[in-house]
Amino acid sequence: MNFSRRLLFTLVCAASFAAGPVVRAGLFAPSGVDNPGVPRVPPVIKAAPTGEILATPPEVVNGYVKLSFARLSAFKFTPPEYDPVATPDAPPPSVDAQIPEAIKKFDGQKAMVTGFMVPTHMEGAVVTEFMLVSSPSLCCYGIVPNMNEWVVVKMPAGAGVPPLMDVPVAVSGKLHVHGQFENGYLTGIYQLDAERVEPAKP
Repeated sequence: MNFSRRLLFTLVCAASFAAGPVVRAGLFAPSGVDNPGVPRVPPVIKAAPTGEILATPPEVVNGYVKLSFARLSAFKFTPPEYDPVATPDAPPPSVDAQIPEAIKKFDGQKAMVTGFMVPTHMEGAVVTEFMLVSSPSLCCYGIVPNMNEWVVVKMPAGAGVPPLMDVPVAVSGKLHVHGQFENGYLTGIYQLDAERVEPAKP
């Protein structure tokens, strides 16, 4: 596993344990143990990457482009190793150059992405930042996803949402598509500045 990915998921797990039992229960406990009444959602099986979905225009609802993880991950992406000189303003070309133009064009647009919440930052009982992944099994105790298989979601300053575990959520907001770095490590290529987070409609 790429070192930066391994580091990131170690930090995610540490954050979930620091966040408290509500988050830990949702991440690691089966339904009926610490989450009574919460139905267990079967893992989402991602189709093999294909260029066909990138050539098909996505649906637009109320001004928001609906982007599925099948689309966001429909290309090969190889995370670079640690780069001590990397900064958010000057990412290594090897990162953004791997993202196809069919995905880059959504940078700065209003988008809606549906997935599962993995909290990374909490303030009291609410989540202020989380990773959105395609399946509840994609965590440090499951399958580690590639960089194009998660979205970093940040809530507005002073805002937060309750942990919504094991249920799909729809996140709407402004999408950023580019390499994101912290202390020289690539932490993601997708970020959503959330305007609305709600349970996904059936």
